[in-house]
Amino acid sequence: MRPLVLLLLLALTWLLWSGVTTPAMLGIGLFSCGVALYLAYRMGFFTRGVYALHLAARLPAFWAWLLVEIVKSNLAVAATVLRPRGRLSPSIVDLQTKSGPIAQTLLANAITLTPGTITLDVNEGRLRVHCLTRATAEELGTGRMESRVTAVTAD
Repeated sequence: MRPLVLLLLLALTWLLWSGVTTPAMLGIGLFSCGVALYLAYRMGFFTRGVYALHLAARLPAFWAWLLVEIVKSNLAVAATVLRPRGRLSPSIVDLQTKSGPIAQTLLANAITLTPGTITLDVNEGRLRVHCLTRATAEELGTGRMESRVTAVTAD
């Protein structure tokens, strides 16, 4: 069932993004989706705890929250850049998480999408993050973003 769901999702995505419905292009698209499905199968995507399509229903609310965070961070970075006196204090922070691989990936990507921060490394539950200001580093340290990610990925 999981491979079929992924194949349909890949095919639909390919069709929507390409927009071409000639027989040759549909054949190439189907072949590409089949290769991607085969590679996912060979990597153990369907047998390990990384299959994440069950999260789809919870993601829109998370994306809406993340979009608000991105806008707020954009404004904060703009203020820091336009008036840098005393505000600019780059730092690297290590965040420890007990989350699984899906939550760690989602958290690392959410941090990187938020202006003023970038995830440098993810290794065994530790995320190394570069922050533009101390305030951003302190905000990450509160664990608010991680709790949002945990709520999305909880089974």
